[in-house]
Amino acid sequence: MRISTLLVFIILQIGLVSAQSFRFAHVTDTHIGGSTATDDLIRTVDDINRQADIDFVILSGDITEFGCDQELLEAKEIISKLNKPFYVLPGNHDSKWSESGNNSFVRIFGAEGFSFEKNGYLFIGTASGPNMRMAPGLVPREQMVFLDSILGHIKNPEQPIIFVNHYPLDESLSNWYEVIDLLKTRNIQVSLLGHGHSNKLFNFEGIPGVMGRSNLRAKNEIGGYNFATVTADTLFYAERTPGAKTNPVWCKVPLGKRFFKNDTIIWPRPDFSVNSKYPQVKVKWQFQEKSDIGTGITSSGKKAVYANTKGEIVALNKTSGKTCWRFQTSGKIYSTPAIGENRVVCASTDKNIYCLNLKIGKPEWKFKTNKPIVASPVIDRKTVYVGSSEGIFRAIDLLTGKLVWQFDGVKNFVESKPLVYAGKVYFGSWGNAFYALDQQTGRLIWKREKYANRMLSPAAVWPVAANGKIFIVAPDRRMTALDAKTGAEIWDSGKYSCRESIGISGDGKLVYIKNMEEGHVLAFETGSKEQKLVWDCQADLGYEIGPSPIAENGDLVFVPTCNGLIVAISKQFHQMVWRYKLSNALINAITPIGKNQVLVTSFDGKVVCLEY
Repeated sequence: MRISTLLVFIILQIGLVSAQSFRFAHVTDTHIGGSTATDDLIRTVDDINRQADIDFVILSGDITEFGCDQELLEAKEIISKLNKPFYVLPGNHDSKWSESGNNSFVRIFGAEGFSFEKNGYLFIGTASGPNMRMAPGLVPREQMVFLDSILGHIKNPEQPIIFVNHYPLDESLSNWYEVIDLLKTRNIQVSLLGHGHSNKLFNFEGIPGVMGRSNLRAKNEIGGYNFATVTADTLFYAERTPGAKTNPVWCKVPLGKRFFKNDTIIWPRPDFSVNSKYPQVKVKWQFQEKSDIGTGITSSGKKAVYANTKGEIVALNKTSGKTCWRFQTSGKIYSTPAIGENRVVCASTDKNIYCLNLKIGKPEWKFKTNKPIVASPVIDRKTVYVGSSEGIFRAIDLLTGKLVWQFDGVKNFVESKPLVYAGKVYFGSWGNAFYALDQQTGRLIWKREKYANRMLSPAAVWPVAANGKIFIVAPDRRMTALDAKTGAEIWDSGKYSCRESIGISGDGKLVYIKNMEEGHVLAFETGSKEQKLVWDCQADLGYEIGPSPIAENGDLVFVPTCNGLIVAISKQFHQMVWRYKLSNALINAITPIGKNQVLVTSFDGKVVCLEY
C-alpha cells in the first residue's frame, strides 16, 4: 500500500512538471543576405517543423545582413513557413544599415518588440539598435516605454519574466543599466540574446543571460540553433544540428523567485564624475527629448534646428533652449537639417523632403520620393543637394521645391551629408562607391569603387576637402586622399586606425581624425602629397567607433564619441583642454556657436548648450 501510494504521488508530480514544462526554439543571427544564410535558415525551419514538441520559436535579431527590404522580405517568406508561432526582433545588422530608417522591419514583421505568456511565464522582447549610426547598441526610447509599460501592468509580482534582446545587458548596450534596473523591479528569470554567434552563459548583475549560437554554418557543413526547455525549476539549453542530432545540454539556468529589492551589491554604472574636474565647462541649458535623436543640430541666427525619431523637426531659441516650433512628419528622422535663405530643409523616412519657414515652422514645399530617406541635405547657392534610398541623388531648387536635376546611378542607399566643393558634389553610398557629380548638371564626373565588402563602404562619413583634395575615412579603417578633379588616389593609408569620423580646420590646412582603438586625435597636412602627421593628441577616447564629424572653433577642436563624451583639444598646443560627459550614448554632432559655446545632441535624446 505504501509503495502504491508513493507511486501515485510520483506520477502526479511527473504530471505536474510535464504540465508546467514547455519547449521552444531559439534561433538567432540568421543574416539573410549572407552567402549561405538562405539555405541555413530554410534547413532550420524545416527541422523545427518536424519537431512536434516545440511550442514556439524566438528569433533574437540580425535576421538580415543589411536590413534592406529585399533581405527582410526574403527572411519573412522563409520564417513564415514555420508551422508554429514565432516572435522576431531586429538586431544591429537590421537597424544600423537600414535603407528605410527601420520602418521596413515593422512593416514586414509587424513590430520591433513583443510580449506573450506561456504557462505562466511572460516573455518580453525589445529592439536594440543602434539605429542608423555606428555605435554601441541602444534600446530606443519608445522600446523602453514599451518595456516599462508591460512590466507596470503585471498584476502578480511573482510572475516569472524572460527578457529577449539581441545584445548582452552590458557595456555593448549603451543603456544596459536602465534596462537592468527596470527588469529588477519584477521577477526576472533570464535574458536571452544573440549577437556573439556562440553559445555562452552570462551573469548580468545577477540576471542569467543565455547567448545562442548563430544559425549560420560558418566553417561547418550545417548551421544550427538551440532547443530551450523550461521545467518547473530549470531552463535547459541544447544545441541542435538541423536534420542530424541534438547535442547534450550545455546550459542549465535555475528558475524560481528572483527578486532584487534587497540587493546590497553596488553594481558599476556610467561615471559622470569627469564633469566636476573641468569647472570651466558649464551647462547653459539642457533638456531631455521624449524620443531618440539621430541627427545633428544646425544653427542660424537666433535659432537652432534638429530632428528626432518621433518624426519631428524642432527649432529652438539657442540662447534659452526653449522650443520655438515643432513640425510633425509621418516617419522617423535621421537627417540633419540644413538651413539657408531663412528656410529649413530636412528629409523624413515618410518618403518626403520638407522645406519649412525657419521663423514659424510652416511648410514652404514638400518633395515626394519613392522610398524613405535617411540622408542629410546640404544647401549651396539656393540649391538643395541630397541623396536617397532609391539609388538617386537630387538637386532641388530651395525657393520653389522643383527638381533641378537627378542622378540615377547610385548603388544602394545614401546615408551621409554630401560635400559641395569646387563645382562638384561628393558623397558615398552603401554600395562600395564614392561619387563626384557636376554641381550644375548632375553628370557623373568620376566614381571610386574599391571596397570588396559592402559593409566597408565610405557611406557614413561627411567628406571634407582642401587644397584640391577630398578626404574620407571608412569602416575599412583607412584614411584616403583623392584628387578632387579626377578621383585619382593621392594616398590611401591604414597606418593610423580610424573609422568614419573626420573634420577640417577653418583655414583648410589640417584634416582631423580620431583613432578607433588607440584613443588619439590626429591632425594631418592637407597640402601634402602623402599622409603627413602634424600632431597627435593622446585624448584617451577608448574604443571609438562613432561616425560623428569633428568640429573646430577658434583654437579648440571638438571631438564627439560613441559613449557620450565630448572632448576639446587645443589646436595650438595639441593637448586636451576639457572633457564633458553628456550621456552614455552616441554624440550625434557638436555645433559651435559664438566664441565659447557649443550645441550638442546625443542619440538618447539629450540636447545641451555648453559654455566654456
